[in-house]
Amino acid sequence: MTGTELWYVAGAILVAAFLVVGLVAGTRRRALRRGSDTRSITGAPGHAGTDDAEGARAGSVDLLERPGTEAPESVEVEPTIPPLVHERPETAESRLARLRRRLAGRDSALSRGLLMIISRDRIDEQTWEDFEDVLIASDLGVGPTTELVEKLRTRFRVEDVSSPEQARAVLREELLALVDPTMDRSLATTRGEQPAIVMVVGVNGTGKTTTVGKLARVLVSEDKDVLLGAADTFRAAAADQLETWGDRVGVRTIRGAEGADPASVAFEAARTGVEQEVDVVIIDTAGRLHTKTGLMDELGKVKRVVERQAPVGEVLLVLDATTGQNGLTQARIFRDVVQVTGLVLTKLDGSAKGGIVVQVQRELGVPVKLVGLGEGVDDLAPFDAEVFVDALLEPAS
Repeated sequence: MTGTELWYVAGAILVAAFLVVGLVAGTRRRALRRGSDTRSITGAPGHAGTDDAEGARAGSVDLLERPGTEAPESVEVEPTIPPLVHERPETAESRLARLRRRLAGRDSALSRGLLMIISRDRIDEQTWEDFEDVLIASDLGVGPTTELVEKLRTRFRVEDVSSPEQARAVLREELLALVDPTMDRSLATTRGEQPAIVMVVGVNGTGKTTTVGKLARVLVSEDKDVLLGAADTFRAAAADQLETWGDRVGVRTIRGAEGADPASVAFEAARTGVEQEVDVVIIDTAGRLHTKTGLMDELGKVKRVVERQAPVGEVLLVLDATTGQNGLTQARIFRDVVQVTGLVLTKLDGSAKGGIVVQVQRELGVPVKLVGLGEGVDDLAPFDAEVFVDALLEPAS
């Protein structure tokens, strides 16, 4: 190769080298410009007169709408979360008035039996026997039935009761005495130095979890700060159901894993209630057969563990008003294990025999404090002895 040819080859190589260097530099400049645009989307100042967030939003719109410009690979957008709207429970006054009207319109075997004695022109021995049979069949119990009949027979004879109005007045006085309006039916839900702790117990199928949810609504309507404890860990559905009740009224629920130790969940609920200074902690326990000693002992453990945080001021036993004598047996066992302080009678409607109210109070010395009259969310009301008795004496419409 001649010298001239060598010079031509060297020149060509130099030109190619300059072209490669220029191409690489241009590529880097374009990459830097793209990186600058992307940073303006994610928060760098982008537009004069706007804050960082507004500049980021404006920059993203400009970039996406600018013809011939690539959009960034990812743009984070803050999601719009609608505010949670909680149901506001019916006021205590409105709920109680409605349930009183409903209770007064109920019909049962007991009410028909009581009305039988004031509707007859002549009350003979057979009338008293029929009346006594009705009372016993209505779960009033042999002892209270015998006491009531004897008092009525004596008063009807001594006071010469001859009109339906007189008979009704005497019946009302004596039956009211049996139901005992002097019993303290108030709920221990007033916060002291620590939250008021309420345990709800009972056998399966009586409506415990539903009662806890309805009670939470009642307390929320009274402007109390409530916390729920889902200590029924044997059924995941129970905790889910309780949490749903809590969500509806803006009440937090403490729950554990399925199969967790119920006492540990109850303890955590009490501890959280103390730390957060809530007014009331309601603990829902697993439904237990009163005949199962091990399960009942565990229930006692739950109460003892909770009381390491705060005293349990109320233990409500939920009973199905239609269970009759079996409900009384249940009540005795629970009373001995966890010292029941009040009763909640569910399903106290036309199918309930009604006399169970008198019998459980007589046997246990524990007042009926709440009654459930239906499946509605606000169908839970304080038990009122006078309203109950007046309902028994009011003809069905």
